Amino acid sequence: MFEEYDVIVVGAGHAGCEAAAAAANMGSKVLLVTMNMHTIAQMSCNPAMGGVAKGQIVREVDALGGQSGIISDRTMIQFRMLNRSKGPAMWSPRCQSDRQMFANEWRETLEKTPNVDFWQDMVRELIVKDGRAVGVKTNLGIEIMAKSVVLTNGTFLNGLIHIGEKNFGGGRTGERAATGITEQLVTLGFEAGRMKTGTPPRVDGRSLNYELMEEQPGDEVPGKFSYADTTSLTHQRSCWITYTNQDVHDILKTGFDKSPMFSGRIKGLGPRYCPSVEDKINRFADKDRHQIFVEPEGWNTVEVYVNGFSTSLPEDIQLKALRKISGFENVKMFRPGYAIEYDYFPPTQLKLTLETHLIENLYFAGQINGTTGYEEAACQGLMAGMNAHLKIREQNPFVLKRSEAYIGVLIDDLINKGTEEPYRMFTSRAEYRTLLRQDNADIRLTERSHAVGLADDKRLENVRRKIAQTAELVAELMKIKVAPEVVNSQLDDYRTSPIKDKTTLHQLLKRPQLTMQEIRKIQPQFSDYLDGFEEDAIEQTEIHVKYDSYIEKEQMMVDKMSRMEDLAIVGNFNYDKVQALSFEGREKLKKAKPQTIGQASRISGVSPSDISVLMIHIGR
Repeated sequence: MFEEYDVIVVGAGHAGCEAAAAAANMGSKVLLVTMNMHTIAQMSCNPAMGGVAKGQIVREVDALGGQSGIISDRTMIQFRMLNRSKGPAMWSPRCQSDRQMFANEWRETLEKTPNVDFWQDMVRELIVKDGRAVGVKTNLGIEIMAKSVVLTNGTFLNGLIHIGEKNFGGGRTGERAATGITEQLVTLGFEAGRMKTGTPPRVDGRSLNYELMEEQPGDEVPGKFSYADTTSLTHQRSCWITYTNQDVHDILKTGFDKSPMFSGRIKGLGPRYCPSVEDKINRFADKDRHQIFVEPEGWNTVEVYVNGFSTSLPEDIQLKALRKISGFENVKMFRPGYAIEYDYFPPTQLKLTLETHLIENLYFAGQINGTTGYEEAACQGLMAGMNAHLKIREQNPFVLKRSEAYIGVLIDDLINKGTEEPYRMFTSRAEYRTLLRQDNADIRLTERSHAVGLADDKRLENVRRKIAQTAELVAELMKIKVAPEVVNSQLDDYRTSPIKDKTTLHQLLKRPQLTMQEIRKIQPQFSDYLDGFEEDAIEQTEIHVKYDSYIEKEQMMVDKMSRMEDLAIVGNFNYDKVQALSFEGREKLKKAKPQTIGQASRISGVSPSDISVLMIHIGR
């Protein structure tokens, strides 16, 4: 019935979609197996892409030739660049998405990809011969053969949904759980564990009083994720902010005895950085309110996502508590929030390519590896799909270093440190975040991806033009000088000190009070010159000029770490004498007794700053 495929991808969430698209666009014959063709790329939780560090990942996926950035641009209803008040290393793009459009756009994209076939069924078993994955068996009893298999099962492996004292099998509300794969993998020698996540109730936007909430509009000039020729938004939908209060907390507490989390019915660990509302009340008892983000689910729907109110309490208590929130007094609920437990496999069982150690040509990507978030899943799917394609063609693997991408940080953390709670990316996890900015992901990654056959020629041409234009603009800024008598009055207007001698525009742009916009006004001829350049190159030039010393220092640290990767730590090193180490870092180092700096840097709980301190002491 089926031909042999190059790659079978199991699961059509964010990881599965990126894996299928990447392998197919590189030339592999791909079969995407999903239990429901109508829920491809479903946004199971909040209808949004990006955010702090997550936005950088979406831009990296796009720079590599993935699809998440393009699809986000086509389906967003609001765009915001977060952390604009901070340095560019912290700038993080985020969009509010139209949930239904996002899923539809992904399905259409995959259907238009020539090398992708689809099959709606549940995979209950892998076909393994001589320690190698060679296919799958489905619930219908069909055997489908392949040269490699990528598992992206999300929350479906033995998924169990909890609402109050009720629980039932499911991978997502209204969808059944997947069974069989965990049990087989355990018999093959894999270690498995349980995790949990949750989602808030969805409510009827017509029943909300927005006049009692704070409006959160999008950026005046909305940006986008993709480096490709997608278009920016011309109009946007606002989100809104409100808060819980003591009345809300008191009502929620009445259901704590029925909470599956507090009663012990949920065994899996939940995400520390996105806790349920009952967990927040319990852990932060001193706070009298918590922020609630009121997020529309699309252009043409009244459904609203209550971000910040994730819960698994009984549905009647959820509704009573919601109605005590300002603006929610008459709220109607579409469906309650719930918690879900699911199987995952500690990612220390994987190679850096996301291929498993135990079974050759078997890859894991997404929540099966203990991560949380669409963006974390998408980038793993992309990397697994790329490496599955390269492996069966006996080509070199595609691996990103920590100094090259947030994707490299994520995978290195998972493989070397593992995770006992749902892993979420933060900028603080990256020790080289000045290099890993959202604005330069294409410069960092597109050429590498093009070399292995994923990023196309047009993307490479675009990034080379951006690099050339940036170099030309930097040279021009260094060449043009302005005299004190011409610019000092303007500098005074911008509240920056006057100049005494002729000064280059390059030197002026380094000042924190001046942006490229002010430089245009100071030197109108240069402003005319800029008209021939693309906005990406102009932004890149400004960042390069303002932060070149920081970028240079961080690059020196990268080079230093590369040289010191194998720097030995003496066996009896006394960590207690190094007072600048964090308490957790010191305890973990004493327990693990790493032999090298490289090994120490990968121990869970040892931060980048701990490693810097350790390097200084070893240098001494």
